[in-house]
Amino acid sequence: MLEQITPLILTYNESPNIGRTLERLTWAKRIVVIDSFSDDETLEILNNYPQVQVLQRRFDTHTDQWNYGLEQINSEWVLSLDADYVLTEEFIKEIQSTIENPESEFLDGYFAQFRYYVFGKPLRSTLLPPRQVLFRQKKSIYIDDGHTQLLQVNGKSGNLQAHINHDDRKPLSRWLQSQDRYLLIEAQKLLTTPNSKLSFGDRLRKQKVIAPIVILVYCLILKGGILDGWAGWYYAWQRTLAEILLAIRLIELERHK
Repeated sequence: MLEQITPLILTYNESPNIGRTLERLTWAKRIVVIDSFSDDETLEILNNYPQVQVLQRRFDTHTDQWNYGLEQINSEWVLSLDADYVLTEEFIKEIQSTIENPESEFLDGYFAQFRYYVFGKPLRSTLLPPRQVLFRQKKSIYIDDGHTQLLQVNGKSGNLQAHINHDDRKPLSRWLQSQDRYLLIEAQKLLTTPNSKLSFGDRLRKQKVIAPIVILVYCLILKGGILDGWAGWYYAWQRTLAEILLAIRLIELERHK
């Protein structure tokens, strides 16, 4: 039944990650990769896997990139993965049993939870929310949502129990570059959205001073990151830095109004 699922992955200079992701997808009959013209060893790694079909498209937005990928898939189910998602054996077995289950006829998408890794070490908990990763191709489309994309599934969705490992090993410089781009878009969204339509967390972020402190305490104390050693501190500082950068972007945009 796994042949009914086509993994879909976006790549741009993912050589530190993509090999580990593909090693857990050898069960797939076809894997669609949309590459934004990588200039590192990503394409060489992809070429080592015969079931991978690489399509290159100049990057504009994640939403357009994902939707272009969806158009290339002709199987019933799509497994949407970032290039640093590593599937566990438990997850592979669960998605197989899920689509074989007659009850799956009444569901069109499934959310998965993540286990976050830093320096190859799993953390006790993270801020990464569940994401809808398994869904019917004909009933799904991506839309813009601030700095990221949001999957819309026309139907009912369920939850998977097994985790996906999120294990990004790209250098910090790449993370900083991406955050600078993402957080500018996020700041624009926060400033143009009425407070009544923002979540409590986003309203806190608009205050600029509070959110970085809350995130640091939340990651280290409430989520137990302090028990994860330096990996926990790294993650907490990283998330706090992201909130500080967002606050700076908010101040900048407000002054330029």
